Amino acid sequence: MLQDQLKETDVPWPDDLLWDTLVKFQRYPFHTAKNLEFFYIIKGNEMFVTRKDKSITRASVMMAFHKALELGRIVTGPKKLGTFGASYLYPVFREIGVIIEARADYKYF
Repeated sequence: MLQDQLKETDVPWPDDLLWDTLVKFQRYPFHTAKNLEFFYIIKGNEMFVTRKDKSITRASVMMAFHKALELGRIVTGPKKLGTFGASYLYPVFREIGVIIEARADYKYF
């Protein structure tokens, strides 16, 4: 089974690669759909966004990540991610290449 083979190698799981990427992009300026600038800091398994009082947990980030993958990476907006903090995760995911912003004037397939 593929999972067993991967366990025996040093290949990181996609979730770990995403989290490592998010750690590297801390303090990078992003913009929400309403063009509000923000950045975030990772502490442990939480993402703290400058415009938000509450943190976004790693579990919520991964739920949004897997939803984006389920949607084929073409996502029409933050609400499609369906998780707490989506308005902040959407522009981050777009910037780092996890999602492709859907455009009405473009045929994808």
